[in-house]
Amino acid sequence: MIVRPFRLLAAMPLLVAAPAGAVEIRDNAETVVELFTSQGCSRCPDADELLSDLGMRDDVVALGYHIDYWDYIGWQDTFALPANTELQKAYAESWGKMRIYTPQMVINGQTAVVGSDAAEAERAIEEAVSPLSVSLRANGEQSITFEAPADASLPPAVVWVVTYRDSAEVAIERGENSGRALAYTHIVTGRQAIGMWDPEEGAEIVIPLEEILGTHSDGAAVIVQEKNGQLPGRILGASAFYR
Repeated sequence: MIVRPFRLLAAMPLLVAAPAGAVEIRDNAETVVELFTSQGCSRCPDADELLSDLGMRDDVVALGYHIDYWDYIGWQDTFALPANTELQKAYAESWGKMRIYTPQMVINGQTAVVGSDAAEAERAIEEAVSPLSVSLRANGEQSITFEAPADASLPPAVVWVVTYRDSAEVAIERGENSGRALAYTHIVTGRQAIGMWDPEEGAEIVIPLEEILGTHSDGAAVIVQEKNGQLPGRILGASAFYR
């Protein structure tokens, strides 16, 4: 097994103090749902609400990636990160697509649907497969241990930690959603590769909570994802923790 500690390389801007307390774990989720969304997109609120509903399910890890390419219409998304836009572009390139859009849901790194289409999202979730068992173990309130067993039938993959803010409400003052107060959940605050999963050896990585959550995040997903060349591929397995 590969065992190593993890140290966060770059802190995100302060959003809210993460409350102290026991860590809760959601192990071996069947599906990772990544929503690319924007506060400036008139069709996105329905998708944001759908993501919130999906995030309450035990079999789903939900992540809301706020993008920045809608900022030009007059409202700068308060949660947007350039890296989120780059991830969405990388998915499109991986699939041989020429455009990106919001709201877009990506299911297990493989299937894209319109993020506000609940029926299509549910169909994609039902068809999704997670071939790798991923588990997390809390070591008191200090750290989390990530484990994934060996499986020689699968290719090597990257282990990612995606931190998120649990929820927030934003009053939109300009743009397509001007005058609305919108609620958001599972707001991605950062995405960091912390190591590799090896098909012959598996992986075990200790993740210190203070360093990864700090004062800006309430939880994180730990995702094992293939690479398609230098681009993101399918997600093999995932778990999440929060406090």
